[in-house]
Amino acid sequence: MNSKIIKTLEFDKIRQQLAQYAASESGKRELLHLEPAASIEQVQCLQEETDDGRKALRLRGGIPIPQLSDISHHLKRLQIGGSLNGKEMAQIGRVLRTTNEVIRFFEWFEEQEIELFHLYELKGKLIDLPDVRKRIGQSISDDGEILNDASPELNRIRNAIRTNEGAVRSKLDEIIRGKKSTYLSDAIVTIRNERFVIPVKQEHRNAFGGVVHDQSSTGQTLFIEPQAVLDLNNKLRSLRASEKQEEERILYELSELIRPYRLDLQNNHETLTHFDVINAKARYADAMKATRPQLSPENHLAIWQARHPLIDPEQVVPNDLIIGEEYQAIIITGPNTGGKTIALKTMGIIQLMGQSGLQIPAAENSQIGIFTNIFADIGDEQSIEQSLSTFSSHMTNIVSILEQIDEKSLILFDELGSGTDPQEGASLAISILDYVGSKGSYVMATTHYPELKAYAYNRPGTINASMEFDSISLAPTYRLQIGVPGRSNAFDISRRLGLPDQIIQQASGFIDEDSQSLNEMIADLEQKRRKTEQESYQLKQQIKESDALLKDLRAATFELEESKEKIIADAKKEANQLVETTKEEAEFLMQEIREMQMNLSKNAVVKEHELIDLRKQFSDLKQEESLTGNKVLKREKEKKRLKAGDEVLTETYGQRGVLLEKADKDQWVVQIGIMKMKLPESDLRKIEEEPKPQTRRAKRHIASVRSASESHVSTQLDLRGVRYEEAMSQLDSYLDAALLASYPQVTIVHGKGTGAIRQGVTDALRRHPQVKSFSFAPPNAGGDGATIATFKE
Repeated sequence: MNSKIIKTLEFDKIRQQLAQYAASESGKRELLHLEPAASIEQVQCLQEETDDGRKALRLRGGIPIPQLSDISHHLKRLQIGGSLNGKEMAQIGRVLRTTNEVIRFFEWFEEQEIELFHLYELKGKLIDLPDVRKRIGQSISDDGEILNDASPELNRIRNAIRTNEGAVRSKLDEIIRGKKSTYLSDAIVTIRNERFVIPVKQEHRNAFGGVVHDQSSTGQTLFIEPQAVLDLNNKLRSLRASEKQEEERILYELSELIRPYRLDLQNNHETLTHFDVINAKARYADAMKATRPQLSPENHLAIWQARHPLIDPEQVVPNDLIIGEEYQAIIITGPNTGGKTIALKTMGIIQLMGQSGLQIPAAENSQIGIFTNIFADIGDEQSIEQSLSTFSSHMTNIVSILEQIDEKSLILFDELGSGTDPQEGASLAISILDYVGSKGSYVMATTHYPELKAYAYNRPGTINASMEFDSISLAPTYRLQIGVPGRSNAFDISRRLGLPDQIIQQASGFIDEDSQSLNEMIADLEQKRRKTEQESYQLKQQIKESDALLKDLRAATFELEESKEKIIADAKKEANQLVETTKEEAEFLMQEIREMQMNLSKNAVVKEHELIDLRKQFSDLKQEESLTGNKVLKREKEKKRLKAGDEVLTETYGQRGVLLEKADKDQWVVQIGIMKMKLPESDLRKIEEEPKPQTRRAKRHIASVRSASESHVSTQLDLRGVRYEEAMSQLDSYLDAALLASYPQVTIVHGKGTGAIRQGVTDALRRHPQVKSFSFAPPNAGGDGATIATFKE
């Protein structure tokens, strides 16, 4: 990107604003030299990083980067064998602490499984050095002072210094409060040449003995170290020398400690700088309420409600800027001070921001292109030094631009062809635009020449535009109108300002017929545009009202469905409670019937299948409460929908059969062996797969259980190889038949397997009211693969 465009479009001011959001010195420096990227991959990566930064800002207040100094020079000194001072060591320690804080910051995002484009990968580059970080932390303060805990020797020396200073001050306090206090200029203790002294009047200089270290500007006061504290001050000076020596030793030791890690520290510093840049971009975008732009490899720009970032947000007028898909050139016409130049600069600076990874001051879903270069000829570039007029200066710049453009260039021309004869200027402008079009470049130009309005109307890929002007208030609105050329408002403005109609009419007569027709066409277009805008606004209002109505309707429907489901659920719950109560009473009555049957003759036996059918009727009364609307259940029911030819199992008789035809709505004709029976659909279960061979043996047992006479019921039920639901159904029927046969005990063979059927048998026997006890069979009779149940007498 050419450097001149940075200044012309004032992108350097954007960089200065952006740098204020950086915390580190290197981050500020990098942002002050921010350059647009030229490939879509680079721009995409930069935009994703800024998007990550805004997400971190929104969720956790931003990446925790404090004010960091540039440690590059410190690391170079370590590289050549030098040692660092306390302040430099503190700056190294701050980088290490920040590294640890940033790593822990992103661990929270990872725990929350928050998606980020690049920041996890960037975090992975950071290298935590906990031992080095802790050692510097306990040795150096944030302002570079060496702490007492840096070494036991330093702690001892500083304690001795404090003790000795206390002794010196105490001795001097005795002097300034003693009999000779009148010899002093002031009753204070001060320091000269790093030694404690007292201010003595000139005429009493010999009263205390000792050494004179300084005197006042008038010579009337001497700063004397009394003889009484000479030895103490000497000892104190020796201790301070030892302290300095120990501090230098500690700094050397710390420098040697971090010297092997200088590359890791350099990497951490660069990575933290990158984080700081991302953080600054995110904060800047948040401050200006910017949005992430979409990228168009074809350079189709559609920047909705674009705002110039350097204009006060309260005053800026947003405009839609569109170029690239239907047209590659926009010609903006209209009066001065209408905002034409601002429209050019807004297009250019937003494109520069987007390619630099900054989010743009525009509405959502805005789209920018990827240009290898952006050129601009804007403003009065008259050069006195080069003896160039305004026109010559513009032409010099334009010539330079035309030598560099290609199909991936965006060109901004302000007042193209101005500064010379209007007819020649217009001709030059048209020729320049044709040349730019032949190169495939994208161009946005402003002009006053009416000839360019016709040019934009007739040339393919070129469109007129203008800045709206309110003829009532005689002021520009700064709204860009694409598709409508600008027209002169001089006559309207003059009329409203009071210029006599006679003069205006005479002036109108001087304008040729073509110009009048063009102005009339423009006026007609503006009228149609206003009508279209009004209709569009009304349509938007109607759509808004329709959306609100639809939303209310959906909410009401949802509430109605919820109310309906709640009422049905409550009714089913109440019905189920009633069914449960009735079922308990029925079980009690059935038990009494069984007990009565035991005392009756065989001819008066109650048929077992009648008892089972009665129980099933009670079970069928129960309503399903929680599976309504379950899509998975509906699909499974659809799979089990019966049709002619299906193989089924009759729940009541435990026999397999084939469906012949549907007798009526709820009944089927079933072929069972040589018999045809009409059975209810609720009594039939579709068989999905061929049962295992063991199931046949189980079926024989069930058939015997359900036989007309209890004498055919076996004392053993074999459930091996039977599916769980079917096994539990067989067990229930078998226990009823065994009780009718008056067996004192029975054996249920369930096998070992996974233990599911064994557990089901145990639970069923525990719940059964007529089972007195049960246990596993003896080892020689099946062990824990069979259970023996004993009935109550």
